[in-house]
Amino acid sequence: MTHSITLDNPQAAHVTLQRLWGWLKPRLLQGQRITLSVEAERRNNSQNALLHATLADIARTREWAGRKWDVLTWKRLLTAAWLRTRGEQVLMVPALDGHGFDVVFEHTSKLSKAEMAELIDFIQAWDAQA
Repeated sequence: MTHSITLDNPQAAHVTLQRLWGWLKPRLLQGQRITLSVEAERRNNSQNALLHATLADIARTREWAGRKWDVLTWKRLLTAAWLRTRGEQVLMVPALDGHGFDVVFEHTSKLSKAEMAELIDFIQAWDAQA
């Protein structure tokens, strides 16, 4: 059984968590093991649309390394740059087929709402100063 609860204000969260404890406690006392996961809200559709519109504008108007790139390439380049500004590592590993290197990093679909907002701000600032 999987349940999903969205918490968006402290008072309601407190009440919800007290009710959740009332549900959890007897099960735990019976020896059941329960996994509880807490995560930040994921990015939303309007953020995704803004990200892709911004990337499309960059793809139409910008060049990098002497050429124009498609939206997906710009997304990878700018996401990798943003991750480095956060002190996160982008992995470059030898390609499985032995030809070159591949860049491995987390997809934007896994970003929280706050992280996506930060990425969009980073891209817009990069575009404004480039």
